[in-house]
Amino acid sequence: MKNKFSLKTEYKKSFYYIRDSKNYIYGIIGIFFLFLLVGFFVPVPESLSEKIMEFIRELIGKTENMSHFELIEYIFLNNLQSSFFGMVLGVFFGLFPLITAIANGFLLGYVALISVDSGGFSVLLRLLPHGVFELPAIFISLGLGLKLGTFIFQKNKVENFRNYFWSSIRIFFLIVVPLLVTAAIIEGTLIFFGI
Repeated sequence: MKNKFSLKTEYKKSFYYIRDSKNYIYGIIGIFFLFLLVGFFVPVPESLSEKIMEFIRELIGKTENMSHFELIEYIFLNNLQSSFFGMVLGVFFGLFPLITAIANGFLLGYVALISVDSGGFSVLLRLLPHGVFELPAIFISLGLGLKLGTFIFQKNKVENFRNYFWSSIRIFFLIVVPLLVTAAIIEGTLIFFGI
């Protein structure tokens, strides 16, 4: 007879696997914040600066006429896609999660620099609520993606891949998705009302 599905058990397994993967998650957090500091303190070439500004302008143009709900939906789907692919594409030696952490950290550091230049350090306090739920969700996804890429170095490759993959998928739906929904509601509301 098969065991009955228990949400409580699934959450227990998820938190256990996160605890077991903490070094990979901490590694991603360390890389992200290192490149955030690089983006904030290291001057970038003008060509790169222009590309980043173009990307920001495009993003603002895409979202400026959206309704409150459309904005929340856009933020959620964007973060969902980036978290999911950051996790599953970790299968290729963990390279994709590393690149994602570097790029996002650098971009956030650069955006923080622009914000401080235009409005002072107090602007950073206003940016803080935007990342309270979003960043943990992304760190967990990328950390699990990084761990997923290590299956190739294990003895029982197929068994480890299966275990890492399904544990990551469980965490994605039970923990990452609720965090991203909460993040999208908060972020979409703050942006919509210009807070």
